[in-house]
Parts: sequence; structure tokens; C-alpha cells
Amino acid sequence: MKIRLIGKNLEELSRVTLELGLPKFTARQMASWLYVKKVRTIDEMTNLSKAARAALNGKYEVGVQSPLTVMQSSDGTRKYLFPVRCAHSRELNWSSSRDEGLEEAAIEAVMIPDGDRATLCVSSQSGCRMNCRFCMTGRQGFHGNLSAADIISQFIAIDESDQLTNTVFMGMGEPLDNYDNVMRAIEILTADWGFGWSPKRITLSTIGVIPALKRYLDQTRCNLAVSLHNPIPAERLSMMPAEKAFPVRDVLALIRQYDFSGQRRVSFEYTMFAGFNDDKAHADALWRLLKGLECRINLIRFHKIPDFPYESSSQVVMENFRDRLNRLGITTTIRASRGEDILAACGLLAGEHAAKTEQR
Repeated sequence: MKIRLIGKNLEELSRVTLELGLPKFTARQMASWLYVKKVRTIDEMTNLSKAARAALNGKYEVGVQSPLTVMQSSDGTRKYLFPVRCAHSRELNWSSSRDEGLEEAAIEAVMIPDGDRATLCVSSQSGCRMNCRFCMTGRQGFHGNLSAADIISQFIAIDESDQLTNTVFMGMGEPLDNYDNVMRAIEILTADWGFGWSPKRITLSTIGVIPALKRYLDQTRCNLAVSLHNPIPAERLSMMPAEKAFPVRDVLALIRQYDFSGQRRVSFEYTMFAGFNDDKAHADALWRLLKGLECRINLIRFHKIPDFPYESSSQVVMENFRDRLNRLGITTTIRASRGEDILAACGLLAGEHAAKTEQR
């Protein structure tokens, strides 16, 4: 099986040229073909000599993975299902390896159009270790980390690749649990030899994996979104087991050490469950937890999943919750619900695919 070029950074592409005896400048040419022109085959790299392309084809391939299925919502949202082969150990970085011996799985990416914006919600793992009770991805267990190749492939393989303006690492998996490969993907997205995106076009969503979160805040200028969902620790723990290892108060203590008054933003994701976290007491506790921090709260309608006891809060309750927080001085908005008719909540489509595969 050939080694994928997609997902390699400039230094790794330089090592490929050295290995094959190609001119050093070939690395930048390959990077341009991979990440700017977004070719699917080595033979399309026409400013490389025929001998260079033949040498590359002997051992390497571009490695963009086409989607298995595409679903389109009535609101224009599109959901893609991709096959992947991923490493089950989070300590292993497979971005430069062959795919031999890796676990086969399926992951999702969701493209969300909004006026002149097109945002890709990208996955970083197959399944997830965090086991949040309200998350379909977490219910599937952990199947493996995605390589940088599989992450970047999601940006290139979708039909809207050239129209993308933003991305959120908010798909399947906890991005900071696959730190090295996510950071490699961010490097490719922001480098001048890569996609050339501004860091402000990228947001990473996390439950708050503290050691990796500190590295992310130190090493990037990208935006941060924290999955909070309940300001009361015991109640948050009942929904999010990671609260035990990474208490939200410790996450907040770390975040307060950084400046979010400039271009980099921090926001807090708050899924609202009727009768659980949506009353005045929770709004006030949320304000006390976040007061003084330059941030935004995004209130999220809950998309119902099987065998889960809670429903989404009503529109009136959400509006009252939003208005109280805004009066208290924290900018709060209700996120528009997108793609519900195509199971846009991450994990639903991949779960169905896994179930069908097991039945064969």
C-alpha cells in the first residue's frame, strides 16, 4: 500500500524529495499542488518532470479519500461520510506511516453555508473517549485517531472545497485528544505553503483537556470554543465524565491567563436540556463562572437522540435564558439549528453506517 502525500508538512515533503533524489524545490511544488491546486493524482503535478512523477508514483499517492455518501439538507447544509483507517492508540502519530494494520471506520464532515460564509465542521477522531451522555459519537466508543491526512482530506474531498471560508474542529472526536495530528492539520491550513488561511478562520472545540489546551493556546492564534453545557460541577459531571479529570473551574483558570480581547476569540457552547440546565439559577451560575472574561455564549438546541431522557428546551425558555445573560453583561446568542433533517448532529450517520457494516 502506498504512502499518502496529503497531510505532510513542508519539512516532510522535503524529506521525500531527498529520499528520491529530487531537487529540493520540488517540495514546495508538491505542497502547492496538494494544498493550493488540490490535485488528486501525482500525474497532475505537471511542473514536475516525468521522471520525478514516476519516482513518486512508485511509493506515494496523493491520498485524498472520496466520500462514501453525501446528504443535503433543505437549508443547504451538506453532510459527508468518509471511510478512514485510523490508529487506536492516541500516542501514535500515523501521518507519515502506511495504512497497514489500522482499524477501518467511518467519520463525518458537515459543510454549513451561511450567506457569504461556508464553514466545514471537521472530525478529528473516529468515535471519542470523552463519553458525553448526550453525544452519539461518544456512545460509539473510541475507534481511533485520524491522521493529518484524513483531517486535511475532508477539506479537499468535499464539493465545496474552493468555497470554504472557515472551519470548526467540532465534528466527531475530541480534537485535543489527538493533539499532534490536529496541530499538523492546522499548520497545513495556516502555512504560506499550505492553504494560507488566517488563524482567525479556525476554531477548535474542546471539553477542556487541560495539558493539551495550554499547548494549543501557546502554539496557535486560532479561536477556542469550550463545551460547557452546565455551570454546576456535579451536574456537569453527570453528563460529561471528563469533568472529573478536567474540572471546568480549572479549565477557566487556565483560559483566564490568555488575552481574548483581540482577534482570537473564546466562546462557550451550551446545549440546553429542558428541566436540567435552563432555569434562572443556571443562568446566574453561568454568569458567575464567566464574569470578567471576554467571551461569547452560544446556546444550542438539542437534537434528540435515541435512549436519552432529555428534550431540548423550548424556544421561549432559550430566549429568556439568553436575555438574562445579555442583561448580566455576557454576549449570548442562540445558534441557528442546521441540518436536522439529515442527522447533522455528528455521530448519527457514522453510527448508522457502522451498524449496517456489522450486519453484513
